[in-house]
Amino acid sequence: MFGYQIPRDYEEAMELDRKNGNTKRKEAIDLELKQIDDYQTFKDIGKAEINAKGQVVNAPEGYKKIRVHLVFAVKHDGRHKARLVADGHLTRSTAEGAYSGVVSLRSLRIVMFLSELNALKLWGADIGNAYLEAFTEEKIFIVAGPEFGDRKGHILIISKALYGLRTSGARGHDRLFDVMRDMGFTPSKNDPDIWMRPSKDGKVYEYIAVYVDDLAIAAKDPAEICQILRDKFKFKLKGDGPLEYHLGCGYWRDPDGTLVADPKKYIEKMMEWHEKEFGEKPKKIKTPLDPGDHPEIDESPECSEKDQSRYLTMIGQLQWLVALGRFDVFCATMTMSKFRPAPREGHISRLKRMYGYVSESRTTAIRFCTAEPNYDDIEVPQHDWMRTVYGNVKEVIPEDIPEPKGKPVVTTSYVDANLYHDVVTGKAVTAILHLLNQTPIDWYSKKQGTVETATFGSEFSAARTATDQIVDLWNTLRYLGVPAKEKSYLFGDNKSVVTNATIPTSVLSKRHHALSYHKVREAVASSFLLFHWIDGKKNPADILSKHWTFVSVFPMLKSLLLWRGETKDIKDVPTVGDKDKAN
Repeated sequence: MFGYQIPRDYEEAMELDRKNGNTKRKEAIDLELKQIDDYQTFKDIGKAEINAKGQVVNAPEGYKKIRVHLVFAVKHDGRHKARLVADGHLTRSTAEGAYSGVVSLRSLRIVMFLSELNALKLWGADIGNAYLEAFTEEKIFIVAGPEFGDRKGHILIISKALYGLRTSGARGHDRLFDVMRDMGFTPSKNDPDIWMRPSKDGKVYEYIAVYVDDLAIAAKDPAEICQILRDKFKFKLKGDGPLEYHLGCGYWRDPDGTLVADPKKYIEKMMEWHEKEFGEKPKKIKTPLDPGDHPEIDESPECSEKDQSRYLTMIGQLQWLVALGRFDVFCATMTMSKFRPAPREGHISRLKRMYGYVSESRTTAIRFCTAEPNYDDIEVPQHDWMRTVYGNVKEVIPEDIPEPKGKPVVTTSYVDANLYHDVVTGKAVTAILHLLNQTPIDWYSKKQGTVETATFGSEFSAARTATDQIVDLWNTLRYLGVPAKEKSYLFGDNKSVVTNATIPTSVLSKRHHALSYHKVREAVASSFLLFHWIDGKKNPADILSKHWTFVSVFPMLKSLLLWRGETKDIKDVPTVGDKDKAN
């Protein structure tokens, strides 16, 4: 990890310290146990008496014996970490909820976007040993091992929600829930791991996004929030300050002040892993896969057992990279994920190529551009839908949304389908890219569930999926208190589908398209959705739907992942101005 060997247990950690002539792992263990003791996690009831069968004779009545183990890691800045984890699988399952959720990465990006839009300060913080803030209700104990020093062989009753216990997630969540409520925050009904409250002046909402023990705070005064968590609630916060690194992604600002989400450190970690496993750096290349490539018909020999394990690791790393913002490798990653059960040598060669592409393009990043796109030149059709089956249909807006505050947001979505993407199954791919103002906020690339025999059917199915996602996106925004714009914009490059969906007199030609047909048309009839045609050469959803050539997508990649400043200044990008600007 980051070039360091990670020990598997206490004994190996001590051996690595001896070999390296340092005490970094021992210091990490001692720090972890000291912090655990600060929380009064264990109650020491004395030396364990163990019989010939290995049973603890003087075990506390009603308590079950389990084990603990140490998990080691190295942070991106070289700090060695150790975590004491309980073997919770040795306890019985409970009927009550045992786990807590985490904020989705889409919701996290939305919070960051709203922070920039409404001029909030964006901070990060880590709750040290977050679960230990809560008591456990499980009756369990351990017999201390050598890592506990003088307490080796003692019976230690676990009284706090130690990591690894079945109910620790739920107990930690309950504790945080009470704290957030006390500070005036309420969970969003759409994503309960986003906490929100009105700012002191009442003009905007402030947010805290929770991912286990990592906090992303968007507020007028995040320092005050952190101080309250420390002083009033006795949380041990670490790394609190302007957000610089969060969940594998770095954050910094362009010279013009634009917030940038950059997974460069994670990419460096991927490249180090590749060089360690294969003995060489990946060969740099301009595209993830060859245009028109069909790995599903690869007939090369199956991978060795070792390469199968590598394949799983590589797919996992690529999937997380996509989640961090590299949607330019989404289609290739989705395509190659299919072969995880039994990859072939040709498949792992393709993954190596994808690593080469990622290495070549490691400067790409998501920029949080908050200026609204200019759609003044888009004609809004004036059709009468009253004499159709939809009548005077209106968008259904939830009645329990919070009062809107702050600046409004324009949602823009691009949709595409790639017919016959998989020549073995005949299935097409649906690709969708969503933007808030001019910031990419969510992306989708997935094979369709049914086989379509013509582009029209696959494109209409994709448009239906896009419509569902737009509705969901707007519900998320509304439950975060974001003022709604009058319309959401959807752009597709199939004229027949756009015409069929937007003209009241258009008729359904094939019955099996009925659900997609009515879903999209109802959204258009309600005036919630404006579905507009765009030239396929300028449709950024192409990046997500097919294996492309660099020349064909570079103008779009440049505007979405490579450009500095507001994308409204980029030439030849649909729906934005025509002033060119040098990178």
